[in-house]
Amino acid sequence: MGEIELRQLRYFLAVAETLHFARAAEKLHIAQPSLSQQIRALEEELGVQLFERSRRHVALTTDGEALLPYARRLVALADDAHEEFAERSGLRRGRVRLGTTPTLGGHLLPRAMRGFFQAYPGLEITITEDGSDRLARQLEQGQLDLALLVEDPNMHDIVFEPLLKEEIVVALPEGHKRAGQESLALQALSSERFIVCREGYHLRTLTLAACKEAGFRPRIAVSGIDIDTALRFVRAGLGVTLVPRIAVDSMPGIAVVSISEPVLRRTVGIAWNPQRYLSQAASAMRDYLRETLK
Repeated sequence: MGEIELRQLRYFLAVAETLHFARAAEKLHIAQPSLSQQIRALEEELGVQLFERSRRHVALTTDGEALLPYARRLVALADDAHEEFAERSGLRRGRVRLGTTPTLGGHLLPRAMRGFFQAYPGLEITITEDGSDRLARQLEQGQLDLALLVEDPNMHDIVFEPLLKEEIVVALPEGHKRAGQESLALQALSSERFIVCREGYHLRTLTLAACKEAGFRPRIAVSGIDIDTALRFVRAGLGVTLVPRIAVDSMPGIAVVSISEPVLRRTVGIAWNPQRYLSQAASAMRDYLRETLK
């Protein structure tokens, strides 16, 4: 047994609607013998007669009437699929699963995305905020299409393209004795209580490594939180934290001081999994972020 062809169902519907082979053939822009041949092939495939034929009369049989709702449904679904993917290929519809660190998601993306939605108003963006380590893992597992994250030499199964450098600064309570300084050596904070992010955040790893390089082990007051919560703890006077400058510029109640030694920078970029399918919508977003953030 073969398979029913979508073309045959379209031909069947045309005859069912006109109840006239010649008019149906004209409507379909095919020769009448070709139409008759395809209808016979469909009847042979199904093992039934679909039309009662005479020189002056064409009518649906009971089997033809039974096929009619299925044929309409299948052809409509095929047309819907064709329209859906025509819109996707034209980027009038589609969804992108984008991962981002909380800093970039909260402070950089809202400004950067304005132009994207102007160019592609029909696209939907689903955003996942997490630490870079977890985002990289979700890319590997196919749970995300793209991610804005921090460069890490341990990322092996994804492609990482650098976009920008972030300066890491120290955030202090506004009334802190060092709040008015332009810069300081990290060693000067060795007696301070530190607020650090939870496991899986690159900023936590960077903070611990920088303190070790500066010759001390930080006294951690609070850990296991995200950057925004860490800054609230700092504003309440409960400690200090290292953060990207973009996260704290112009934040009330927080003083920002550059770190002169060691100088701390991190590279932010866009990443994707080369082993996974990247939709046209995701490719468009990747290209847009490349141009905008560079």
